[in-house]
Amino acid sequence: MIKKAFTFLMLGGLGAMLLNFILSFRERTALPEVAAHYIEKGPAELGSANIVTSVVVTYRGLDTLGEVTILFAAAAVVGLLIHLNRNENAVRREGSEILKTASALLFPLILMFGAYVFLNGHLSPGGGFQGGAIIASAVVLTVLASPNRKIGHTVLSVIESISGLAYVALGAAGALLVANGFLDNRIIPLGEFGTLFSAGLIPIIYTLIGLKVGSELSSVVISLNGETIEEDDQ
Repeated sequence: MIKKAFTFLMLGGLGAMLLNFILSFRERTALPEVAAHYIEKGPAELGSANIVTSVVVTYRGLDTLGEVTILFAAAAVVGLLIHLNRNENAVRREGSEILKTASALLFPLILMFGAYVFLNGHLSPGGGFQGGAIIASAVVLTVLASPNRKIGHTVLSVIESISGLAYVALGAAGALLVANGFLDNRIIPLGEFGTLFSAGLIPIIYTLIGLKVGSELSSVVISLNGETIEEDDQ
């Protein structure tokens, strides 16, 4: 009885807060000053047709660095925990022939699509995080198709390390050479607005982010696949 009363009390309090929010809500008739600056001056300042890209990669580049760092830490912890708890006496399952046939065809196409997404992130919806996740999905398909295949971490670790170091180096160059902030993309010419080779360093930055995110997520998938499945007791 007390538990039910407490639940109703909590629901009533939550309802009162939501009601107060609804009654006091006033629709904005104008953008905040910072958002207005991004939209009105972003294309001219950074040369990117995608405003979201301008915000994520340059204006708030330090936030993006933090997000990539958190993803790296998560991938490292997952790999460490799985390595410590690996069952060496377990057996593996055979993959599906249908998935094997499909993965042989789809794997390069998925990689190409992922590269397209982060290379065109300054022109259309997409970017490094989305492209990296698409690339990792190709690895997921390969693991599902052939669970027994050994996929080494060496190449992925090298790609992740080089991409991360280059990302930080370009970010520092934007602050030191242009003196306008971390990851300022104007250390090279902006190019012609709306073309592939435009927006300064943004396509390069997004390529590095895409490779870094893709390699980190792929490492997580491979580590999870390395956690073998125990044979069912018959």
